Amino acid sequence: MKSERALRGAGGSGGLGAGLKYTSRPENMNGCEEGVEFLPANNSRKVEKGGPRRWVVLVAVLTVFLALSLLAGLLAWHFQDRNVRVQKIFNGYLSVRNENFLDAYENSNSTEFANLAKKVKEALKFLYSGIPVLGPYYKTSTVTAFSEGSVIAYYWSEFDIPKHLVKEAEQAMAEKRMVTVPPRARSMSSFVMTSVVAFPSDPRKVQNTQDNSCSFALHAQGSEPTRFSTPGFPDSPYPSHARCQWTLRGDADSVLSLTFRSFDVATCDERGSDLVTVYDTLSPVEPHAVVQLCGTYPPSYNLTFLSSQNVLLITLVASTERRHPGFEAVFFQLPRRSSCGGYLRGAQGTFSSPYYPGHYPPNVNCTWHIEVPNSKNVKVRFKAFFLQEPNVPVGSCTKDYVEINGEKYCGERPQFVASSRSNKITVHFHSDQSYTDTGFLAEFLSFDARDPCPGSFMCNTGRCIRKELRCDGWADCTDYSDELDCECNATYQFTCRDKFCKPLFWVCDSVRDCEDGSDEEGCSECGRGRGGGRCPAPRGLAAGPRAPAESSCSPGCPPNTFKCDNGKCLPQSQQCDGKDNCGDGSDEAKCQDVKAVTCTKHTYRCLNGLCVDKSSPQCDGNEDCTDGSDEKDCDCGRRSFTRQSRVVGGENSDQGEWPWQVSLHAQGHGHLCGASLISPSWMVSAAHCFVDDRGFRYSEHSMWTAFLGLHDQSKRSAPGVQERGLQRIIKHPFFNDFTFDYDIALLQLDRPVEYSATIRPICLPAADHTFPTGKAIWVTGWGQTQEAGQAAMILQKGEIRVINQTTCEHLLPQQITPRMICVGYLSGGVDACQGDSGGPLSSPEADGRMFQAGVVSWGEGCAQRNKPGVYTRLPVFRDWIKQQTGV
Repeated sequence: MKSERALRGAGGSGGLGAGLKYTSRPENMNGCEEGVEFLPANNSRKVEKGGPRRWVVLVAVLTVFLALSLLAGLLAWHFQDRNVRVQKIFNGYLSVRNENFLDAYENSNSTEFANLAKKVKEALKFLYSGIPVLGPYYKTSTVTAFSEGSVIAYYWSEFDIPKHLVKEAEQAMAEKRMVTVPPRARSMSSFVMTSVVAFPSDPRKVQNTQDNSCSFALHAQGSEPTRFSTPGFPDSPYPSHARCQWTLRGDADSVLSLTFRSFDVATCDERGSDLVTVYDTLSPVEPHAVVQLCGTYPPSYNLTFLSSQNVLLITLVASTERRHPGFEAVFFQLPRRSSCGGYLRGAQGTFSSPYYPGHYPPNVNCTWHIEVPNSKNVKVRFKAFFLQEPNVPVGSCTKDYVEINGEKYCGERPQFVASSRSNKITVHFHSDQSYTDTGFLAEFLSFDARDPCPGSFMCNTGRCIRKELRCDGWADCTDYSDELDCECNATYQFTCRDKFCKPLFWVCDSVRDCEDGSDEEGCSECGRGRGGGRCPAPRGLAAGPRAPAESSCSPGCPPNTFKCDNGKCLPQSQQCDGKDNCGDGSDEAKCQDVKAVTCTKHTYRCLNGLCVDKSSPQCDGNEDCTDGSDEKDCDCGRRSFTRQSRVVGGENSDQGEWPWQVSLHAQGHGHLCGASLISPSWMVSAAHCFVDDRGFRYSEHSMWTAFLGLHDQSKRSAPGVQERGLQRIIKHPFFNDFTFDYDIALLQLDRPVEYSATIRPICLPAADHTFPTGKAIWVTGWGQTQEAGQAAMILQKGEIRVINQTTCEHLLPQQITPRMICVGYLSGGVDACQGDSGGPLSSPEADGRMFQAGVVSWGEGCAQRNKPGVYTRLPVFRDWIKQQTGV
């Protein structure tokens, strides 16, 4: 009505017939129209009578016309939009009162199922008829399943809703309701449904009662695992564009444990994916999704999920043409826990989220009341903490959380401690109805409040660390509290402006160690990155060890200039101009725009002989060479399994995570060294592994056996493992078995291997490829997990970082050569050890590929502070490898 009034008002006051009408003759002066007479020429200066100027009226008429047109368009759009209908399908569930669950309800073809389903559909229609935003647009409903409790019905309902009412309808469907259908006869009772709720659904996940070709119903048999898989697994891929679902059931008062043993579907990417979703109901209700999975997971990855009741639903929606084997899974039933949490008493103990390390169930609330002896205080240390939920902002603990002392914790956190000021503490754990994670593992401890960390330093988080770690320049406390309020030792430490202490030999080494960069201020260019003399300390700071007399400092380049590697100073404008102005190519070595330049040691040489100035262009997904040779032979560095977690300080790797890792067994000795696969017939290892010792001819190729695709040393005959002998061992001719300089060897297999998901080559870096200071690199191997300890059975992995070459030369004086690279942590903790020799340093580079940065070579001890591991620097040997192998 409001629109109609507005239309009429506009027509009454702004039509074309309204206002003044102009004419060139004084006609009809006495009529409805008012005329305007043009005056004689001799009176042209006089003002015209009878109305405004002509242009004013024309503008007014045009304005009114445009306004009417716009209003008409808006009205047409409004009424047309109101008539547009949108098909909406809602998936939901409800509880039927006064009904007992019958076994026949599990069979959708049974008479009992059909009778109860008919009642539910009639009740839903009755309910919707009383809701104005739903009733007029309701089409149909379908009941898809029943489960215990008393009887829970799962259904979907279809509507044709005007577009402008969609949001209002969705809100109405999500509101829990109760409906009572009165009896048709006095002898009958009312039909009552409660907790009627539904949510918008992906139409692809709606069960079509006419098509059961990829629909499966399974019931757990006692405590025995029941296996199921995608159609054709593992011999053939599941059908493309499939719509599959599995309904899993257990007995009443049980919960289900589901584990995916093998999982390989189309990768999640911008091209789309094939999506597997697990629901904590028998209807694909999105708010009850436990997990969504796509891509590939290694067999060792934790894919165990728990239900909150005795049912689960798994759906597979295949949206791509890509061919993958799918998944294999097992499930079994467990008795439902009557309670969660409890009372914990004693000086110490442990507890965890339900079913840890499996994913905790949805809809769980656990409370632990912890009490230690009266004379003590209590603290809780979380050793593992994973309560991450998709699309939840960091720090927003609105869904799954642990609550202690009124503070909520969620997300993925490193080890942390919560404490109380008494001998009691309460820990509450909550998970909502949707996505779950692996939860937490915790221990409670009693402590003396007067000395909470006897003989140690206590972080502000409550964690205890060794006293010698205080003020050493490394943050051992997650909150940096061990490095706050420090008084640095001027003899061997530098004080940053923010009061952090750093080793003095880090000053002016071209690496920003202080957060504020104060360790690199006031430095000349002398000594930077060359391992030579130490520059004078910055102004106002204690001087460090003086440089040797022969290492005199030379002045740096003036402002607004560029310093070449050969010491030459150039105007800044000559850097990255496509010309070798330095003479050594260093002014063009790290430019973003790739140009053909004069070939130097800093450039990459294409197969056509031309050189480009881009640093490390090989196999980065971009053709930088005009002949495309930088992207040839790039079938390397790819992993079938890409999940990572964090050797000494390492962790078990996932099966197939490092498909180029090789185990070398010497006759009668078992595993002795590692190697890396670079082609079907060639491997790279360390030369020192093949030096004869104590009468054993390690240099003889027939004494060695290579195992490829190996994960567990106790399962060398497992499927997927390929065993090969060696045909030839080529040690570098300059290898020095005293200094370990040139510590590299090439191994030729007696016959080529076949590539598979667990056997692939790693990419070799070009001679100009750089691995900058601070870059994260992975070391892998079956070596000792601690110094003088036992060798690992499962392939270990550890993330370490490239250390500045100058720093390394100071830590290991007179031992580091240009063929070596230091990688690790100066604080120790993660390192290669005996038995890892010859294995690869795997560096993630552009396009997601892994390049081999180095070969495990030597070190002083294992994982010691200020004693990083030393590795053979691989780019130095790229040309030699090419000459010997053709790779």
